[in-house]
Amino acid sequence: MRNILLTLITFIFIGVNLEAQNNLGKTDDVGRIAIKTIMPNIPDMPSGAERILLTRMTQIASKNGLASYGSRFIMYPRVDILTQDVIPSAPPKHAYTINVSLRIADNMTRTIYSTTDITLKGVGNNETKAYISALKGLSYRHRDVKGFIEEGKTRIIEFYNSECDFIIKEAESLAGKKEYDQAIYTLITIPSICKDCYMKGQDASVEIFKQKMENECMQNIADARAAKAQDNYDLAASYLSGILPDVSCYTDAQSLLKEIEDHRCAVALGKAKGAWASQNAREAGRWLGEVAADSKCNKDATALGNQIKAKLKADEDREWDFILKVQRDQVALEKEAIKAIRDVGVAWGENQQPTNVNWVNMD
Repeated sequence: MRNILLTLITFIFIGVNLEAQNNLGKTDDVGRIAIKTIMPNIPDMPSGAERILLTRMTQIASKNGLASYGSRFIMYPRVDILTQDVIPSAPPKHAYTINVSLRIADNMTRTIYSTTDITLKGVGNNETKAYISALKGLSYRHRDVKGFIEEGKTRIIEFYNSECDFIIKEAESLAGKKEYDQAIYTLITIPSICKDCYMKGQDASVEIFKQKMENECMQNIADARAAKAQDNYDLAASYLSGILPDVSCYTDAQSLLKEIEDHRCAVALGKAKGAWASQNAREAGRWLGEVAADSKCNKDATALGNQIKAKLKADEDREWDFILKVQRDQVALEKEAIKAIRDVGVAWGENQQPTNVNWVNMD
């Protein structure tokens, strides 16, 4: 287990992108920049049109390799109706000419990094359908969109290159206030194309994650003991599974986890024996599969398994082996599960919405 955890952390924070360079040559690298698409209040815009416009902006971001979870960098629109006509036909048609102005901005400093204006036309049986028809013409393939995105990316990269030390200190300050998840998020959203800053951020995020684990260590053990006292052994184990080997309470956590596993194996072995007493080999196999290979019950479980297998017909032996393998594989996968450091930051970011965006209605 220890080797698995260390290998995962090493892979995530050292091997992710050793080839990232501080230039704009690689789309994959630049694509790590995170820009959140938002819809400000646009007077008189139909709700259906708002959904279409947000969808189109999200497509523009995703097709250009941009992440879109809770970033300080935002993409938002301004929409102006240029012309609105009624076409005399049977039935009459409505025609709109609108201008969609897209902006990429830093929501914290309220600095606009990139803009583009795109004129769109649409026709429909009513005003709403004509409006929506026009917005459907907004495409990530539009000739002006590529330059708009590239300019925004360039400005964001310049920001990280020039403000890196400040960003690291900001994250360390958040960690000092025990706002660990936000601190980690601040660091993992540094684009890998900004190689020097990116590597500094990864190093800092490892240290902050250790602080987070250390801070939560004894609380997790207390919660695990409380869950164990209530015979909720799965919950108890979940509190302990993320405690890493270099955290001070790791030995205590492993000791408690062994108590839990020993209890689990005793329960599973008892149920397996009960199932076999009823000649239910499949049910017995299911419970024997819950017994971990390194548990104190493994010897007795193996003996019972051999006893059951010896009484089965030859054509049933293969099925019995398969039942045990499936169960043991599942247990192994569950024991290897870990909430990696990157998951902490991403989860925090995905639950955030850009705050104080009212200013975008006033620009």
